[in-house]
Amino acid sequence: MDYATERFAENGYHPTSVAEIVSGLGVGKGVFYWYFDSKDELFLEILKQSQRDLRRHQHAAIAETDDPVERIALGIRATLEWSSAHADLNRLVQFAATEERFLPALRRGQEVAAGDAQRHVIEGIASGRLRDLDPAYIAHGIIGITAQLARVFLHEQDQPWEAVADAAVSMVLEGILVDS
Repeated sequence: MDYATERFAENGYHPTSVAEIVSGLGVGKGVFYWYFDSKDELFLEILKQSQRDLRRHQHAAIAETDDPVERIALGIRATLEWSSAHADLNRLVQFAATEERFLPALRRGQEVAAGDAQRHVIEGIASGRLRDLDPAYIAHGIIGITAQLARVFLHEQDQPWEAVADAAVSMVLEGILVDS
């Protein structure tokens, strides 16, 4: 999977062939087709694995706190840290967003991420610390802000993830915390 990810990220999806992938791995096409029906299926599996890996990274980052607001902040930071370390996967996600056949997988991943964020938002609203707004809007807003800042400032401008995370956390929390 790592080799295929590198090839797709460096060469692009369309120019990368199954023959190139299996040649680089030193295996025959039969081995590839034992595991995958097509290049599309391999690409989808890479997207799914990256979403699962990001989610594990986020869960590890928030595991030590019961505070829903702190979990939101730590989740944003974990997302940007992971994104910074996986620029190749970011390129694949950006490409996948332009291809109709890959959009359902991206949407499923976004819905899972939004559901995760929404649970923390609901707890924050119930505790009186977050504004009583629609939790789904807030969750999608958190994801949108984080993704946009990652795309522009991490992957286009190569800024340090910590600085981008500080800005993202500040923007999100200032927008949803109850005024004191």
